[in-house]
Amino acid sequence: MNITQISSIIVGLILIAFILWWFFGKHTEKVEESTIANNEQTATVVVNGGYSPATVVLKKGVPAQLNFKMEDSTACLSHVVFEQLGINEDLTKQKITKIDIPTDKAGTINYACGMDMFHGKVIVK
Repeated sequence: MNITQISSIIVGLILIAFILWWFFGKHTEKVEESTIANNEQTATVVVNGGYSPATVVLKKGVPAQLNFKMEDSTACLSHVVFEQLGINEDLTKQKITKIDIPTDKAGTINYACGMDMFHGKVIVK
């Protein structure tokens, strides 16, 4: 075998390892609980190549607001959609977009970007 064949095999193995890690590896996701002040709770989700934190935990029965802080101009992330709530907000109009989240019942509320490629969730408990 010559050097070109050896280097091709090495690059191929590295790519296979990366693909296996990407699809089957254990990836941790940041979870954040809201901050409660004056009988209201708020949490900030940074929009930059995805949502961080991707999971926000809210307390049931306390009025809640999610603040989406836009730091990415990607077209896909320009909108956030809460299908269960009928919300489709344009995040490019201002630096921080505030969205009221109902907390009257416990459960999970999913959200995604406008193209449904990036996802997050709100857990009310």
